[in-house]
Amino acid sequence: MTALPLVFDAPRRATPPRHLADLDPADRRAVVGELGLPAFRADQLARHYFGRLTADLDAMTDLPAGVRDTLRALLPPLVTPVLEQACDGGATRKTLWKGHDGTRAESVLMGYPDRATVCVSSQAGCGMACPFCATGQGGLQRNLSTAEIVDQVRQAAAAARDGALGSPARLSNVVFMGMGEPLANYKRVVAAVRRITEPAPDGLGISARGVTVSTVGLVPAIDKLAAEGLPVTLAVSLHTPDDELRDTLVPVNNRWKVSEVLAAARRYVQATGRRVSIEYALIRDINDQPWRADLLGTLLRQQIGAKRVHVNLIPLNPTPGSEWDASPRRVQDEFVARVQAAGISCTVRDTRGREIAAACGQLAASEA
Repeated sequence: MTALPLVFDAPRRATPPRHLADLDPADRRAVVGELGLPAFRADQLARHYFGRLTADLDAMTDLPAGVRDTLRALLPPLVTPVLEQACDGGATRKTLWKGHDGTRAESVLMGYPDRATVCVSSQAGCGMACPFCATGQGGLQRNLSTAEIVDQVRQAAAAARDGALGSPARLSNVVFMGMGEPLANYKRVVAAVRRITEPAPDGLGISARGVTVSTVGLVPAIDKLAAEGLPVTLAVSLHTPDDELRDTLVPVNNRWKVSEVLAAARRYVQATGRRVSIEYALIRDINDQPWRADLLGTLLRQQIGAKRVHVNLIPLNPTPGSEWDASPRRVQDEFVARVQAAGISCTVRDTRGREIAAACGQLAASEA
């Protein structure tokens, strides 16, 4: 497999049209004023979009028809469903979205007994070039706008409310683990997190503690996020504890080594008081050796602290034609036991969506 280059700066593409969710409350009122309407119309529009989860202006009957026509400029269609698939008895629903320029991104809505979670994309494609990831091997098309990210969440929240998971549910968790490296689209992702967590009508009102932002280890951006005052969970996609293998599995490791990434994670914990999640995709005969489990546990205990970190072990969801495969169950179980023996919390992620190509990038690749 030919190694792809790392891409931190997204290619220049046509900017999505301005949307209500791109704007903070003050900017919304200013823009509505520019449209010749009183500022309170911005609040009315936001109540419908963020509070009632609708972007259908024709359903906003408390707004005069002429006002609705004017406000259409603030609710342009951004992410349109192209394909939707369900599995796990309807508890997992994957959506392939098409942007205004035809780019594709994905989100996955998942229902659990105690919560409903949506996994969203922050970029169309990804520039981090991880060889076992379908998105990484597809390259980076562009960054998603703040509103394109937020609208994935709004539509998921509306679907959950309307019974898409089998019975009505409230969306409680948002994870930035879909397509893209969230911290490579830093400004828009942080703005989206603020829209997601601000109370209605300013935002969707989801608790910041229910939001997880993942990264492959962009150290300066981790430190920047720690200073934002947003108590979201940081998830570090580590995948191996040694630099020799990580240089290949996670190419950004050639810029920031494991010790630097874990030091940044420790600073994040100290700044936010939030426990860090370590994401580890277990790959047969690649990173699943017992000694790597021992090293992982030791490093996390020493560099972050046993009570401040959790390992989320991910059975690999192989992509069609890939040389990578999931580890056998006995190997997985031993890996978990060894990490736990070091005093580190370690659990195996629920394997959802295998029959609907739910590994990030699989659906987009299949429909390209």
